[in-house]
Amino acid sequence: MLKLKMKKLRPGFIHIISDFLIIIFAVCLISKPNFGQEKPQKIPQEKPAYNVTVNAITIAVTVQDKKGRYVNELEEKDFIVYENGEKKAITYFQHDQSAPLSLTVLLDVSGSMALENKFEECRQALRILAEKILSARDEIALLVFADGEVEVATRHSTDKTAFIAALEREKAYGKTALNDAVAVSPEFAVRAKNEKRALLLITDGIENDSQSTAEQALEIARRVDVPIYVIGYKIPRAEEILAKHKRAAGLTPAGIVETLNRFALATGGKAFFLDDTESLLAAFYEIKREQSHQYIIGYTSYKEDDRYRRIRVVTVKGNYNIRTRQGY
Repeated sequence: MLKLKMKKLRPGFIHIISDFLIIIFAVCLISKPNFGQEKPQKIPQEKPAYNVTVNAITIAVTVQDKKGRYVNELEEKDFIVYENGEKKAITYFQHDQSAPLSLTVLLDVSGSMALENKFEECRQALRILAEKILSARDEIALLVFADGEVEVATRHSTDKTAFIAALEREKAYGKTALNDAVAVSPEFAVRAKNEKRALLLITDGIENDSQSTAEQALEIARRVDVPIYVIGYKIPRAEEILAKHKRAAGLTPAGIVETLNRFALATGGKAFFLDDTESLLAAFYEIKREQSHQYIIGYTSYKEDDRYRRIRVVTVKGNYNIRTRQGY
């Protein structure tokens, strides 16, 4: 089974070549034969060079009225996109309610999910998601995480039987590296072929094995155009329960809720905190419905550095609630 790993940052190719040329140039100067006194030559000063990166940015935008109803009649001219306060020209616009979805399920299979029948109830609900809630054209993939590893159980496919078969093989075991899983899974999810993509994270929120912090995971996840929908399932309500889990003694129920909410909010998704399969299925239906109503908007960004860019989307008419990823 394929495992996803955290990537280490490497120096850029241009920087490597530049360093190499500097070394060669220095060697040539040192080894140059001296045929007599030469007048020192003035080296013209070059203007400082600026590297500008051109990025095609795509964002999924959910628009609802004050009663929570989805707004579907908006056109490209009705939206304004800002990046760091600067208005951006919209270069792409799509709103197709029948467009297929590529859904990546990121399932917590750590040992704590075996308690209170959490894992089995989530498995039953996911079967129904694959068989009845998703359409025949929708893709689904399964990632599972436990003991510091994220494994690809099935890749994106319209074959729901393969997803269910992989789901049946899974068992709950080991510790929970939730932050690490959130850090690596969006890059897998964004490779799906459909324009509408989403990551569905299902966990009890008990973090006790990650190398990365929640902030580091969030920093990576929000740079990828995949909204994260979070299901916090049967989160422990008492701190004494959390204290029983190794390395989770510092967690609190409120802290778990805050972290999961941040994962969803920063990426344009939504968080649900549930305790039974009926509400779990209702959340699945809601996520599918929301995806069908989303607008896909694109614009071009010019960056001179890697600093965080904040995104804001507004509409020129109507007093609507707008949800999208906060930046990249």
